[in-house]
Amino acid sequence: MQNEDSLIKGIQGGDFTALARAITLVENDIPPAAKLLRTIKVNAEIPVLGITGPPGAGKSTLVNALIEKLVLQNKRVAVLAVDPTSPFNLGSLLGDRIRMSAHFNKPNVFIRSIATRGSVGGLSARIIEMVDVLRASNFDYVIVETVGVGQSEIEIAGLADMTIVVLVPEAGDEIQHIKSGLMEIGNVFVVNKADRDGASIFANNLTKMLHQRKVAVPVFKTTADKNIGVDELLSWIEQASPEDKKRRLFLYTEKAFKLIQQQRMSDVEKTELHQRIAKVIDDEDFNLYRFVSAYENPS
Repeated sequence: MQNEDSLIKGIQGGDFTALARAITLVENDIPPAAKLLRTIKVNAEIPVLGITGPPGAGKSTLVNALIEKLVLQNKRVAVLAVDPTSPFNLGSLLGDRIRMSAHFNKPNVFIRSIATRGSVGGLSARIIEMVDVLRASNFDYVIVETVGVGQSEIEIAGLADMTIVVLVPEAGDEIQHIKSGLMEIGNVFVVNKADRDGASIFANNLTKMLHQRKVAVPVFKTTADKNIGVDELLSWIEQASPEDKKRRLFLYTEKAFKLIQQQRMSDVEKTELHQRIAKVIDDEDFNLYRFVSAYENPS
């Protein structure tokens, strides 16, 4: 109990060693993770910024630029960089550790790369728990950068207080084909790499599309690697109104659903499935549905 109390005290005080240990416990479901989550006091006033968008849009570069600006304001920032888990080798690239290396030694910046762990939508329930560990500390902002593949762009809306969708001018030809869900969940859109041809036209077309939304949605143009337009975006983030009760209820419902789903699936491991299927996949009478039925209802 003394170790748990010490860990909670370290989390509350912003001790990076305690935070790293707590996140490792939660990520791998190692005792006393469950008890820790039930004990910590999550500060719902700490805003969670979700940064999402397609691969290559410059999400990590934009996060780097935002961190740089916030640190200059003496803000404490935590970043969870979510990397895709390969469906073939069940590993993760964790490349954001390299891309954000300039901030590793800054005392006000905590960065952790995590894998999706095979979550269908890209955001596992563990990430919700890890975000809450960070919100139990003394950060001013928690930033979650998603993998930008599959449905993770949509699922970030169930995790973040504010969702920032990052796009590039090259998406201009495909603007009519951008997922409707992605268009609906963004609180703010960023056209990054705005020094490229067609950026202004794309931003204008995007603004016109977003006029269909009930609430005005701003569109910013940035060139994050040159720190152009980042101040304007950060100023909007700092002044954005808190989410209303309806949005808050939606967030908690989404989080609860993911956590309950995780608990009910707790005895199902993809690596174990992989190994079991490998043993029977070449059988002449192999049937996936019989396999799943037998797995769910072992005799």
